[in-house]
Amino acid sequence: MRGKIIKGIAGFYYVHVEGRGIYECKAKGIFRKEHVKPLVGDDVIVDVLDEKEMTGNIRQILPRRSALIRPAVANVDQALIIFAIVKPNPNFNLLDRFLIRMERQALPVVICFNKQDIASPREKEALRESYETCGYKVLFVSALENEGLERVRELLNGKTTTVAGPSGVGKSSLINRLAPRANMETGEISARIERGRHTTRHSEIIALGGETYIVDTPGFTSLDISEITKEELGKYYPEFVQYEPYCKFSGCAHISEPACGVKDAVQDGRISRVRYENYKVLYQELKEMKRY
Repeated sequence: MRGKIIKGIAGFYYVHVEGRGIYECKAKGIFRKEHVKPLVGDDVIVDVLDEKEMTGNIRQILPRRSALIRPAVANVDQALIIFAIVKPNPNFNLLDRFLIRMERQALPVVICFNKQDIASPREKEALRESYETCGYKVLFVSALENEGLERVRELLNGKTTTVAGPSGVGKSSLINRLAPRANMETGEISARIERGRHTTRHSEIIALGGETYIVDTPGFTSLDISEITKEELGKYYPEFVQYEPYCKFSGCAHISEPACGVKDAVQDGRISRVRYENYKVLYQELKEMKRY
């Protein structure tokens, strides 16, 4: 029987089988022997041990299309990053850190700004200009008013999407709008392991129907990018690429060098000044970091 691992806790894996429900499974010893660990998001073959109790063993992990490091999840097609337009105002440094992480893992990103019902047209347009020029899809929604969610559903359809965002931006409200059964399924797992819900500590996949899944990840207030060097940083800003051939010096850092194509593009409004200022902050942070 084929299913998808939607959660893993303390050696147990919870496998969603379309049309049948969630099975509590253990992984066979051969995986440990081969140093292979099942991941949330893995498509697996399960041997049912008890149909009534819905228990089984994971016999086979099917080939992965992709695997993310943070969060540790397999077979993700894209990321949906949720920020509020206002209340709280977006932390652009945090948003750019997330985008760098996803660029590093070659994962397409959709940026979803929530709370459009209390934002001005000017605030929305400023966000659109800053991030659509980088090549990202930008959506505006209101989870409270149920506005703009059809477009979100279209982009999620038939894919596995990791959903992330800082606390207080309405991520949970949006997920509950998209997946009304999410709390029921989380509660079902919690009852099996006799613990409280683990949504703040563990990634969990929620089935929206068919081959459509979302990965709910813990909310974040900071993101570490110390694994990259200052020299690498620029390649994770996709809007820089077309202007770098106009830089006078090979390996231009786009900070203090003269005749820099990227700085010229910022000056002319072709690259977002907000994005560029964050780039400079992050570059300095990485420059000052001790490397061992």
